Amino acid sequence: MGELVAEFEAERGRLTAVAYRMLGGRSEAEDAVQETWLRCSGALGDPAQRAKVGNLGAWLTTTCGRICLDVLRSARVRRETYPGQWLPEPLVDPYDPGPGPDGFAPDPAERAVRADQLGTALLVVLERLSPEQRIALVLHDVFAVPFDEIAGVLGGTAVAARQLASRARRAVGASDAPRHTADPAEQRRVVAAFVAATQSGELAELVRVLAPDVVLIGDGGGHFPAALRPVTGADAVGRFTLGLFGQAGRYGGRVRARPVLVDGSLGLQFETPHSSGRTLRLVTAFAVHDGRITGIFNQLNPDKLTRLPDIGAEADWPPRW
Repeated sequence: MGELVAEFEAERGRLTAVAYRMLGGRSEAEDAVQETWLRCSGALGDPAQRAKVGNLGAWLTTTCGRICLDVLRSARVRRETYPGQWLPEPLVDPYDPGPGPDGFAPDPAERAVRADQLGTALLVVLERLSPEQRIALVLHDVFAVPFDEIAGVLGGTAVAARQLASRARRAVGASDAPRHTADPAEQRRVVAAFVAATQSGELAELVRVLAPDVVLIGDGGGHFPAALRPVTGADAVGRFTLGLFGQAGRYGGRVRARPVLVDGSLGLQFETPHSSGRTLRLVTAFAVHDGRITGIFNQLNPDKLTRLPDIGAEADWPPRW
């Protein structure tokens, strides 16, 4: 069993990445990976059974994919009754502007890993797909899993799996999701301009940073007030954003913020007093395209922010780059 444990642990990081992109939540992803281990240890704990499986990585991917498919099917019912708008649980990592050139990933190997990350905007779009389409698209287009292996996850043929991925690809391409094409340097420049405009309190200055069709989505999970529907358009999003920061100031505490990486892209982590007397913790992800912000995603549901790194006593507004 010791060798099997070692083999599984070598695959754990990849399996967690697969599960997160399929499910949109770190906690759900880790639960899926743990269930994968339980099935692995039960089915392959005997060395004779393990010897029958040539490619353990493929076996684990198929098993994890089936578990995720079941979770997605049940999640559809839960999310239909979700209070307000739903956003994925963010993966938040520190942003370190040195020693790398942009603070994203100084090591080339890390850059390669981050290159396949799905930003928040695309994770939101994936929610519109059927569970089968989402599984097929993520496994094939993000992780290059062959269609015959995907067929094993979905319980169909390779042809059917290919068709599901193709339909999913068309649905994503035809969606009105905010575009996110900016490289790290552009992300930093645009997000810094957003911060400066927000700090100024000038609506016209903030609107210049926003795309005309920008969309803002907030997920309070019923714990904190958030817009029940997406806020769209530069003027409406600008007014909403300035109102949010003005509201925080009225409750007498300072806004503390710092730049972070949210699902691999530049974002912001906040803490600020709330009228309820509690501290509101907020993670904001951005979609940036052609020098402007096309999407703002505010995650303020505390149930989805249990893994946030400590913001640090030195954090302040405006955040330090």
